[in-house]
Parts: sequence; C-alpha cells; structure tokens
Amino acid sequence: MSELSFGTAVAEEVQAEQGGGQDTLAMSMDEFAALEERVLRAVNLVKRERVTRAEAEARATEAETKLSEQTGTIDHLQREVGALRAEREAVKQRVDRLLAELDALEV
Repeated sequence: MSELSFGTAVAEEVQAEQGGGQDTLAMSMDEFAALEERVLRAVNLVKRERVTRAEAEARATEAETKLSEQTGTIDHLQREVGALRAEREAVKQRVDRLLAELDALEV
C-alpha cells in the first residue's frame, strides 16, 4: 500500500469514527500529515547518522592500521638512533685517545 493510499485509508477510518465531521477530519489530516513528516524526518536522520557512523568507523580502522604500521617504523628508528649514538660515542673516545697521544708527543 502506498503512502498516499495509506493516508487516505487512515483519513477515511477517522472520518467514519467521527461521524463524518469535516472540520475534525481536516484537523486530523493536518495532524496526521505533520506526524508523517516528523516520522519521515526522523527516519532520514537515522539513515544519515548510520552512514556517518560507518564512515567514522572506517576512518578509525584506517587510523589504527596506519598507527600499527608507524609503530614498527618508530621502533626501527629508535634502535637506529641508539646505534648511531653508540657509534658517535665510540668515535669520540677514539678522537680523545688520538688527541691524548698528540699531546704526549709535544712534551
């Protein structure tokens, strides 16, 4: 049953219950139309919110994936920085030793 025929059927039922009063029927039809409009707006709002939620969940999943990928990269870079610092310290010690030997030669 289409929305229009459903509305007509409801209006006829209301008219039959009220003894056919036109003023009451017109008011009831207006109220029914307003209710129908509010229900349709609510349905559309729920649909939009579901789409928005699905999009947000997809973005969150993508962000979690990127984060897990970057965590591995961060760990690797932290190890590399540690190795470079250790190498720098070893080079510094060698340079200090060479400078000490040069100082000993000047005496």
